[in-house]
This record gives sequence, C-alpha cells and structure tokens, in this order.
Amino acid sequence: MSHGIAAVLVSILWLLAFLHLYWLFGGSWGKGSTLPTRAKSGERLFTPGPWSTLAVAAALIIAALIVGWRGGLLALPLPAWTPRLGIWAVAAVFLLRAIGEFRYIGLFKRVRGTRFARQDTLLFTPLCLVVSILAAWLATITS
Repeated sequence: MSHGIAAVLVSILWLLAFLHLYWLFGGSWGKGSTLPTRAKSGERLFTPGPWSTLAVAAALIIAALIVGWRGGLLALPLPAWTPRLGIWAVAAVFLLRAIGEFRYIGLFKRVRGTRFARQDTLLFTPLCLVVSILAAWLATITS
C-alpha cells in the first residue's frame, strides 16, 4: 500500500513541478487564478519572477524524490535517516500551506471573494491537505 500512496504523491508533485516549469518557460494556462489578489482592485499581491518559479519547481522535484525514496520506489545514496526527515518536512510544508497566512491563503483566509480565493478553497488548500496527510502517513509506516 505504501508504494501506491507514494506513487500518487510522486505523480502529484511531478505534475505541480512541471506546471511551474511550464510557467517558467512562458506558458499561461492556469496562471489567471494561481496567485492571490486584492479584493477590490483584483491586483496581484506579488508576481513571482523566474528564479522563484524555478525554486518552487526544484523544491517540488526534491519533494517527489523524497516521497519516492520513502515509499520504496527508488533509492538514493544518502544517509538512511534522510527520507524519514524529508517526508516529515514535505508533510509540514504542505500543512503550513493549507493553513495559510490567515488573510489571503489557506483554510483560515479572510479575503474570500476573489477568483484565487475560490480556487484556493475548492482546489489548492484541499490538495495541500491531502498531500500533507498522505506524506505524514507515509512517514509513520516502517519500511
């Protein structure tokens, strides 16, 4: 069962990484509702540059490798404690993203009337919760 959970998580993380790489190289699909905006003006709160987009893609790829390693899908020449610590880090980062910053992003956001807020409520936050829960579960099993 851990192989199946790991495969699902790896697939999600790779998909997200490739989406960020697509945006890095000029793609525009899905960009319209992926960043928080101000409620009245609709102005983006920030516009990520190429380096930050690349950093997110790289972090997602590293997370996918950690999940795959912890789930027994691959082996990496690193110390044995690395995948257990790494999978907890993946679970924590996605949980923090799901919780959000209490204004524009996450479960406890106050700004709710924007296109991003709707997407965040319906897709982004639940996805982050699922990834966090599955990663935490994967961290607790013995391998």
